[in-house]
Amino acid sequence: MKKLINKPEDVLREQLEGLEKAHDDLLRVHFEPNYVYRKDAPSKNKVAVISGGGSGHEPMHGGFVGMGMLDAACPGEIFTSPTPDQMFEAAKKVHGGSGILNIVKNYTGDVMNFEMVADMARAEGMKVQNIIIDDDVAVKDSLYTAGRRGVGTTVLAEKIVGAAAEAGYELDKLADLCRKVNLNGRSMGMALTPCITPGSGKPSFDLAGNEIEIGIGIHGEPGVRRTNIKPADEIIEEMMLAIMENIEYTRILREWSDDQNDWIDVELTDPPFQPGDRVIVFVNSMGGTPISELYGVYRKVAEICDKEGLKIARNLIGPYITSIEMQGFSITLLKADDEMIKLWDAPVKTPALKWGI
Repeated sequence: MKKLINKPEDVLREQLEGLEKAHDDLLRVHFEPNYVYRKDAPSKNKVAVISGGGSGHEPMHGGFVGMGMLDAACPGEIFTSPTPDQMFEAAKKVHGGSGILNIVKNYTGDVMNFEMVADMARAEGMKVQNIIIDDDVAVKDSLYTAGRRGVGTTVLAEKIVGAAAEAGYELDKLADLCRKVNLNGRSMGMALTPCITPGSGKPSFDLAGNEIEIGIGIHGEPGVRRTNIKPADEIIEEMMLAIMENIEYTRILREWSDDQNDWIDVELTDPPFQPGDRVIVFVNSMGGTPISELYGVYRKVAEICDKEGLKIARNLIGPYITSIEMQGFSITLLKADDEMIKLWDAPVKTPALKWGI
């Protein structure tokens, strides 16, 4: 293992210290418990948007803290969910009186801990909604989840919902928007290599030099199918076929009901893509794949969208939700309406995303 680290147990703290020093005009980092928050927090008369998860996926989530995106991010240890005390302290720091929206990737630990902290925050008089992102079409259940995993659509949701919060959306309207983004987003990833966590010093799975893994998750977990490496266009076609498959996917997700004053199971169904749909395309590096290869991927994705009658309204290309140094990529398609596109274009200023300023 070759990594630019000192001691494995110090990796997270040292990286958070570097994040703060590099972007002290935008954010602050609180230690013990660890969370990243906007320098100007709390923002009065604005819903606070919070997300979090295991570290190792940078720039998600800490790199998305700032104007137009997240008010706070809670980084767990590498590939480990953040703890309720982190989330609770972050919530108290950024709550400005208008409520909190937690954007939660569908991993068992994240869902459980964010649900716990929402209960804690309500006990303190805060209004809280949790919206789960479950957009990975590769699997319906995995080592880390019940149901689809939450992957690339998380980044798009944080941008769109963050802009809406900045524009003054109330909590319930913001939750409805986040739910809509999730239901209209589909993703799939692949790996050329495994990744190595600093603590283990070993690859997350074994992969021969001539093999690739289709359908991997962002924690280095193996995918759904292993095959010999083949031309990029063939790999992209297989992934796009799965993303655009003309089926509806129904799932049960837990959400808070103010009417029932309890958590309830909500049945939600995503619509398939149809010719004429406008989409935001997100081609993402898993950490080790260079931007030059991502543009090659985008070329084929755009070609397929054109062939299928999908109109690309906006795109995002780069390493935004990674799996440490894994070589590979993911594709996310988000069916976008006028509201989403307007909010996507809205100004944002974070370490990882900046435009319109």
